[in-house]
Parts: sequence; C-alpha cells; structure tokens
Amino acid sequence: MSKKVTMQQIADYIGVSKFVVSKALSGKGGVSETTKERVIQAASQLGYFSQKNAYVKPMKLEQLQTAPAAGKQSVLVLMPNIRFQTKESAYWGRILDGIAARLEEDGFGMVIVSEQSVEHFMHVLNPNGILGLIGVGEISSAQLLEVHRIGLPMVLVDHEDMLIPSDTVFANNYESMYRLTKHLIGNGHKRLCFVGDISYSRSFKDRYLGFRSALEEEGTAVSAEDWLLPVEGLTHEQFEESVSNWAAKKQKLQALPTALLCANDMIAIGAVQALAGLGISVPGDVSVTGFDNIDSAYRMTPALTTVHVPKEQLGRRAIERLLGRIASKSDPMEKLLLAGELLYRESTAPVKE
Repeated sequence: MSKKVTMQQIADYIGVSKFVVSKALSGKGGVSETTKERVIQAASQLGYFSQKNAYVKPMKLEQLQTAPAAGKQSVLVLMPNIRFQTKESAYWGRILDGIAARLEEDGFGMVIVSEQSVEHFMHVLNPNGILGLIGVGEISSAQLLEVHRIGLPMVLVDHEDMLIPSDTVFANNYESMYRLTKHLIGNGHKRLCFVGDISYSRSFKDRYLGFRSALEEEGTAVSAEDWLLPVEGLTHEQFEESVSNWAAKKQKLQALPTALLCANDMIAIGAVQALAGLGISVPGDVSVTGFDNIDSAYRMTPALTTVHVPKEQLGRRAIERLLGRIASKSDPMEKLLLAGELLYRESTAPVKE
C-alpha cells in the first residue's frame, strides 16, 4: 500500500510552511494566487488529490437529499462568463439546452452560475439541495478546487483540469479533425494550415493534434511554421483582420496554402471574409473548413464545410454521467468522447490542376 501524501510533504516539495499549504487547500484567504497555484500543482503532482478522503470533505447523505426552497433538487451549472461562454452563444447555449432537457426529464432543477471570482462563487456554493455540478467551458483551477474540497460530484463539459480529477465529456476532436484533414489530402491538398490558438482550450489543442497527425502520416512536406497560424480573438471580425494580414503576405510570396482548417466555425467565417477581401476565391483558390457546425456555418456563402458537434448531446451525457457518479462515487473517473459528423459543403473543393 502506498503511503499517504501529507500537507507537510507538499510544503517541503515547494519550500513553504505546512500552514501555507493548509490555507491554500482549504480555500481560506491570506495566500496569494501565485502561491495557491503552486500548492495546487504540487499537490496534484504528488498524488494528493487522488487519495481517498485525503482532501475531500464529503457531504452527508442527508445534505444531498435536502430539497432547497424551490421545492426540488437541482444541479449547479457553472459557466463563467468568459470568451463568450454564455447561454446566448450558438455553441455553449446548445450545450445548456441539452443539460436543461435532460434534467427536466427526471424532474430536477438547474441553477446557472456565471461567477468568475472564487470568493463570489463560494457564496452560492451551498450544497443543500444540490445534487452536483456541471462545469461548462473553461473554469479556473481555483474554482474547481473548491468544488472538489467539499466533495460535490462534478462533471466537466468541453474542459478538463489536469490538476483536479473529474469526469469529463468532449466531442472526439482529435479523430474528427484527423478525418477532415485526410479528406482534404485525398482531394489533392498538400499545402494545408491549421488556423487557431492551440493554447485557447483543450478542444483546440486536440483538433490541432488530429490535423498534425494526418499530415505527418502522409509525409506532407510542410514546416511547422507553415502549418499553424495561431490567431486570437472572439469574433469573426477579429479573426478576419489577423487572417487578412497573414494571407496578404503569403499571397505576395506565392506561398498561400490551398486549404485552411480552422479550429472552429467563427474563425473559419473570418477566414472566408478575409480571403474574399483579398480577391482570393473560396473554394476556387483556397478551401476553408470550420468545426462545431453553428447555425451561421450553413447560412453563409459559400456554405461552410465543418464538423457537426452534438452540442445538446454533450449536455445530456454530462447529466447522465453526473447521475452515474452520484450512484457510484468510487468508480474510476471517465472521459466520454462523442463522435462528430463531417459535413462537406461548398467551402471545400479538390485542388486545381
């Protein structure tokens, strides 16, 4: 049997006092955010969070079964309002629709929390009457740590935290982008570029890895500098400017790729508009693909080749996994991957001879 990891070991590992580690892990004040992050990372590396009852303070069963004032049990949905993660979003909003529909089927309520501050979040994190938590999109380690600290069951959608163990639900980003890249290679494309900031999210990184894997298997002679354009932004207008500046330089050098595989539809829309502004035809000169299949993807001209992410199903499966976790708390953590569907539309075509 392995020895239990203690707070003193964590303190010795990073050169602070046990008192500092205790305050950082308990969620109390008096410790800087930088120090708290160091403690969390050290605790994770040493296996502290993986120990049963090492850090979690389990709620009593009666706490989970106590109905709130509204008269029924609810699930807390944490979706910090950052990077357009709102219920009005064409992507995140559909995930919330799936969560709400699945909860309604079993007669549960839903409480949406959009707090980014850990202190404010703790004011609403009252376990009474709360079955568990669904985290949607990017959430800070500090917030997830507080959920883990009190032992509230949680499932993360389209996000995972390497420091805090939890069940997760994703689209199969890697495989979907791999297949999409292979499709374009099969249509004669040899100069391909991935457009998106791979540090933006785990999904973006997995999509890039799928793209890169397909290129490497084909032995495509493209340098790392040429096959990645790390644009940043939140709206297609912001992406349009970045892509336009880059494409204009490539055009002058006669080194424009024949296909742009974008990390999501919003980037792809900006890319199509940027290319049009330079007189570059899509798909005549350059094929463009997106990912997610938001409504704008098929309404634009040309209609966008993309990957359909089953957004509502991501929400539904997250609730089902949460209910499974509540029923079997000691089961191994699960990472569920839902298959994406490739949708071939007018924004892609075989390479011109």
